[in-house]
Amino acid sequence: MHRRLKNVLVVSFGFLLLFTAYGGLQSLQSSLYSEEGLGVSALSTLYGAVLLSSMLLPPLLIRSLGCKWTIVVSMCGYVAFSIGNFYASWYTLIPTSILLGLGAAPLWSTQCTYLTIMGNESAKKEGKLGKDVVNQYFGIFFLIFQSSGVWGNLISSLVFGQTPSKESISEEQLTSCGANDCLMATRPSNSTQRPSQELVYTLLGIYTGSGILAILLIAVFLEPIQDDRRDCAEEKQPPFWSTLLSTFRLFKDRRLRLLVLLPLYSGLQQGFLSGEYTRSYVTCALGIQFVGYVMICFSAIDSLCSLLYGRLSQYTGRIALYLLGAGTQMSCAIALLLWRPHPDHLAVYFVFPGLWGVADAVWQTQNNALYGVLFEKDKEAAFSNYRLWEALGFVIAFGYSTFLCVYIKLYILLGVLTLTMAAYLTVEYLEYKNAVEPLSPTQSNPGEEGETQTKM
Repeated sequence: MHRRLKNVLVVSFGFLLLFTAYGGLQSLQSSLYSEEGLGVSALSTLYGAVLLSSMLLPPLLIRSLGCKWTIVVSMCGYVAFSIGNFYASWYTLIPTSILLGLGAAPLWSTQCTYLTIMGNESAKKEGKLGKDVVNQYFGIFFLIFQSSGVWGNLISSLVFGQTPSKESISEEQLTSCGANDCLMATRPSNSTQRPSQELVYTLLGIYTGSGILAILLIAVFLEPIQDDRRDCAEEKQPPFWSTLLSTFRLFKDRRLRLLVLLPLYSGLQQGFLSGEYTRSYVTCALGIQFVGYVMICFSAIDSLCSLLYGRLSQYTGRIALYLLGAGTQMSCAIALLLWRPHPDHLAVYFVFPGLWGVADAVWQTQNNALYGVLFEKDKEAAFSNYRLWEALGFVIAFGYSTFLCVYIKLYILLGVLTLTMAAYLTVEYLEYKNAVEPLSPTQSNPGEEGETQTKM
């Protein structure tokens, strides 16, 4: 138990250090490199690479390198992206974005696989339900991981806050902020000057150092998982192309086809907050030095709720949590459509990301646990699918950032969220029906019962 918990903590703190750097950089991309849409273009390219990586790399890397070294190799792409920001241009940000994107899908798929195996191992030893322990481990992970946003954004705010903008913002300029913003993705912010290059270098130096520490922590202290290698050795090794296409073969499962909207929406809503909210609401009306503080609120609430949901799900069930997340985010999207940002409404800028964190914690903890429980025998392929569709959500969110008004993006979020919940509830109904049918008197034949269970 203590050994498994130690490994969960090592993974969690490794991701904390890595995403302290990347999370802070992602929040600033759209504001720091707004000229010609460089920032959002880099992010769109990044998640496009994640999408391609999700189709091909995770199962292959996990089989060839094992979980531990897949994490180490994947983390190197994140450090390369931090280094690329030192000389930000189309020729440095785009290639390093691709490098990061190629490593992101294996990184996250391996993390999910590692925690799921650890949770199931622990459950067998302690006589508990596997899904409950997996939920708890994901809760611990996301409590620590989500706090990376607090530290990363705090660092950026303290560094950039040394020379805050003193410009006054006219009422005319404020009318183009918020839901009415249709232009700011392609031109510099109308309310702030870009921080000095010296401050940018200071920030990037801190972020790069944090990423290097993450790699060292995993390489030195994380124990390799023996179970996945032993299982692979005992089974007949499948052909190369069979492994390569395992991600797509899982689409034969009707549940997975219905669940693709969950990760897609997760990517869309995260992309909106880090791309549109930070630029069109916060930077537009308050200034870039406030981006970090506002995102700290999001990360802190997200982190605390992740721990809470991990423990709460065994009492409330996951459906109640999904309904909470959907209701909260739907209310936020409607309110953002109606609200007109103004510097006098300072507290409101923190309320929205706080509520967004309440909902995002549901998607992060429950989506991962749901995939781990429903597709336990095909974990690598299932989590690869998850990252593929989440990456597509990011690509769409950042891709249309430069030519759609913010209010249209909010309408898209509301529409996709509605469809997502309908599809998710259908899967829950199918799972319930599948569990009940074998208990029915008409299902007394063992062969029929097995057939019923495998149709899903």
